Amino acid sequence: MRKFAEWILRMMRHVVHLFLPRPSDPRAGADKRTIGDDNYFMAVRMLLDEGREVLFTPKGDSMLPFIKNGRDSVVLASLSRPLEVGDIILVQIGPKYIMHRVFALDGDRITMMGDGNIKGKEHCTLNDVIGIVTEIHKENGKVVKPGKGRFWRVIRPLRRIILAFYKRVIL
Repeated sequence: MRKFAEWILRMMRHVVHLFLPRPSDPRAGADKRTIGDDNYFMAVRMLLDEGREVLFTPKGDSMLPFIKNGRDSVVLASLSRPLEVGDIILVQIGPKYIMHRVFALDGDRITMMGDGNIKGKEHCTLNDVIGIVTEIHKENGKVVKPGKGRFWRVIRPLRRIILAFYKRVIL
């Protein structure tokens, strides 16, 4: 099964590179195609079940300012300890794959919220968890261990202002 999962990941990377525009291509960015996540995350899940770690680049701004869309990568590991509030996890909720910070725990019920979200929370169960983020690889090559985001959660009412400034001035 491991070889099959590795093969799927290799093929997905190869297929993705086929659709990326080449810098010398005058049509660069004109034709955009999307590849489904189901096969990719099935392979990720299989590797995590074997105790291996997986490095991937998340998409979306829901974890700003700590994880930047398409620039930073994360290392996922299987859940080997009890979850804590503040952990960053990848879950599957229906057909969607979501990577957010644990906001609250109630038994096996998990409430999550992205660091870049002003409001809006997702709910899932422990069975929906695919993996936990153990490292964040920044675009400058620095490797960061994810914190629990305590201060960021406390200043939640100010997120709107901080994120607006961050998106307009820093990004």
